[in-house]
Amino acid sequence: MATMNERTDQWLAWDRTHCWHPFTEQGAWCDPSHEPLVIERGEGVWLWDSEGRKYFDGNASIWTNLHGHAHPEINAALTAQLQSISHSSYLGLANPRASELAARLCELFPKNTLERVFFSDDGSTAVECALKMALQYRMQTGEPERTRILAFDQAYHGDTMGAAALGGVSRFFERFRSFGLAVDFIASADELPNVDAKRYAAVVIEPIVQGVNQMRIWSVGMLRALREWCDAHDVHLILDEVMTGFGRTGKLFACEHEQVIPDFLCLAKGLTGGYLPLAATLTTEKIYRAFLGKENVFYYGHSFTANQLGCAAALANLEILRRDYPAEVLAEKSAVFGEILQRGLADLAQVYQVRHCGMLAGIELREVDGRSFSDEDGIGAKVCVKAREYGLITRPILDTIVLMPPLCSTEEELEFAVSALRTAISAVFFSKK
Repeated sequence: MATMNERTDQWLAWDRTHCWHPFTEQGAWCDPSHEPLVIERGEGVWLWDSEGRKYFDGNASIWTNLHGHAHPEINAALTAQLQSISHSSYLGLANPRASELAARLCELFPKNTLERVFFSDDGSTAVECALKMALQYRMQTGEPERTRILAFDQAYHGDTMGAAALGGVSRFFERFRSFGLAVDFIASADELPNVDAKRYAAVVIEPIVQGVNQMRIWSVGMLRALREWCDAHDVHLILDEVMTGFGRTGKLFACEHEQVIPDFLCLAKGLTGGYLPLAATLTTEKIYRAFLGKENVFYYGHSFTANQLGCAAALANLEILRRDYPAEVLAEKSAVFGEILQRGLADLAQVYQVRHCGMLAGIELREVDGRSFSDEDGIGAKVCVKAREYGLITRPILDTIVLMPPLCSTEEELEFAVSALRTAISAVFFSKK
């Protein structure tokens, strides 16, 4: 029988020989001196690697996991669904779980607002659907000249070509810029008076928090001002709540902070509680009706659209959210997390700023005098690697450490995560001296 170490070695040998990891410099990954973690199992907020070491899942498995790993209710929902069917085509066919999930999602918003749901696979495709719908809508309603999309500097909306065109982070998207949609960028709603609204089909934004922009939080009132501008100029508002949805910002949806309802709402990540790939693009009955008739069909869809297993997991997730995370619980968790972050990190000399909203945080590291570190230093990455020694897994965005724990994290577990990060920061800067 193979020992644990032999099993790890075999898995890593196969990985280095055959796998290609996202957002990863593969030369460094495959360097013999690099020792990747092989995650083998999870329970609650904890992950175990193939060597038996235990870690707090500090970025909720890339911002997806809400209720912890191996949650008994989501497990039970999947097990029950498996007894019936795991998947059938949604092209020209319906299925019970998708029908119910669409109804449940629409019920989360005021009547006569978001009433139609288009399912897809992930955040990029949810945004891609909204873009194509917004542009095709204009073609079919007498405004074909509205061919441009308005987006925001430093935005990130996914990696498919349409979504990538909205990306405001040059290192991710610049080489593909000329292949995408016609997109213009602004820094904030303050620039809207200078925008020729008649050119645009839609404007796209991550509400309240820009995730990949080092967890930057928009100014209060900005989203409301954008909604009013869209209403005044008949521009569709697309909200990308792939990261911010399902309680992550302290409200069920980030747009609730400013009582804004979009024309398109893009959901993924936490939709299934972090279990399975599933996405949804919600829109209005008015937009939906512009696609009726043979000549107006929306020709878009994926093989696994409305997959029954994914929908079953999503329904269980919504029930857990309804029962365990009402508004007052989310508010209390947000307050506790904020207090722990401030108490645990704010006094460190290299912590420039702690940006916190709900159950997400960005801890920006800089030189003591406030200057940014050079890219060559790779401080953020070094801190995250060091944190593994203290039982914490997370990732940086440049030199901002993202801490996005599952909603189910207890106060004690949050204290553990922040303490581990504090120790890692201190260790990296002590060794740097």
